[in-house]
Amino acid sequence: MNGTIEQLKADVLVVGAGIAGLQTSLDLADQGNRVLLVERQPSIGGRMINLSKVFPTLDCASCITTPRMASVAHHSSIDLYTYTEVDRIEREKGKFRAYLTKKPRYIEEELCIGCKRCEEACTTYLPDEYDHGLGGKKAISIPFTNAIPQYPVMDMDNCLLCGSCAKACPTQCINFLQEPKTFEVEAGAVIMTTGYNLTELSAKKQYGGTKYPNVISPLQMERLLAPHGPYGGVMRPSDGKIPSSIAFVQCAGSRDKSLGVPYCSRVCCMYAIKQAMLLSGSLPIADITIYYMDIRAFGKGYEQFYQNAKAMGIEFVKAKVGRISEDSEHNPILRIERQEDVAQPEEVTHDLVVLSLGMVPAWVPDRDGIIPLETDTDGFIRSMNEKITPSLTSLSGVFAAGTITGPKDIVDTILEAGAAATEAANYLRGQEVR
Repeated sequence: MNGTIEQLKADVLVVGAGIAGLQTSLDLADQGNRVLLVERQPSIGGRMINLSKVFPTLDCASCITTPRMASVAHHSSIDLYTYTEVDRIEREKGKFRAYLTKKPRYIEEELCIGCKRCEEACTTYLPDEYDHGLGGKKAISIPFTNAIPQYPVMDMDNCLLCGSCAKACPTQCINFLQEPKTFEVEAGAVIMTTGYNLTELSAKKQYGGTKYPNVISPLQMERLLAPHGPYGGVMRPSDGKIPSSIAFVQCAGSRDKSLGVPYCSRVCCMYAIKQAMLLSGSLPIADITIYYMDIRAFGKGYEQFYQNAKAMGIEFVKAKVGRISEDSEHNPILRIERQEDVAQPEEVTHDLVVLSLGMVPAWVPDRDGIIPLETDTDGFIRSMNEKITPSLTSLSGVFAAGTITGPKDIVDTILEAGAAATEAANYLRGQEVR
């Protein structure tokens, strides 16, 4: 590791560059504050840039996210550090001192022109994390088409060190010996927007996630539905067949004490309905069924969205799914127990099954360190005044926005990001008065 530590200063340090981090950074910067935005992934955009469309409007997710990504990247008051980990944040005399580690991409960013010739020259293929393992990528590649910044990352663990990328690079930016860089940041306030993860696809063993190829996660379905997805359409991972019968299993990763996730994740019903409606449009003769315990359509326009889905012919079956198996052709077989009438358990076969997984916090202080903030019993960051000022945390000067404080939809996330920016700006003004 590089022994020198570069010193940086900012009014506000924002940790996490998903939609919440992007919005709060722009709001703060537009007010004249100096913002340092840190993202651990190679590109900004978070989970939202991975989606096809958003509910209930069915607007293009990328069309909402990409302009904010570009605005952040070109804003004169925002310093952007991607592929960078926050090691720890300490409070010191009313200020905050953060220690960052920028991971090596094995390219010199100041020389890279994003031409992709290194990627074209590489002969090593790997599973693509952006497509959640459904597609492939090269050992050196730009994360995705509209990634910001447009710099490639080399997977040194799988690189053959053949030198093809270095020979193809017109600016000689490949550096196989690049080391991590460390930074020390002094900031007046901190906003945590680290987002969420989904429960593991394999968490509920009786559903066969990761074991059965045609039992997939909702994010994998998002990539199949995307116009630039890995298959160019909706196909089964096992054989490339276009499915004629698709099922969604609700509460497959939340409302389940056995998984340690007893709470409702709030968005699962709506994203399943959204995906079902999009599937109905792209595969009009397919049978689409949603197995549910309760439909929770709590937001503006959500109930109408649900009713529209039923009117389109999507079948909603109130039933518990006990287990999933598969036949010799990898067709998932669901053992269900209907709840609306007294009936014996039955088995139903589908071509493809999507498990509606729940939200869990991506960052937990007790587990991951960085900064000691209080959490609720569900592991999300505790809001000290949830009804009036949800962005306040247990540590003065540290604010939180988005799904770091609990499951919520995109609309509420953006609103909360704006509130966090306002609270941080007011906090900084209060510190100046003192």
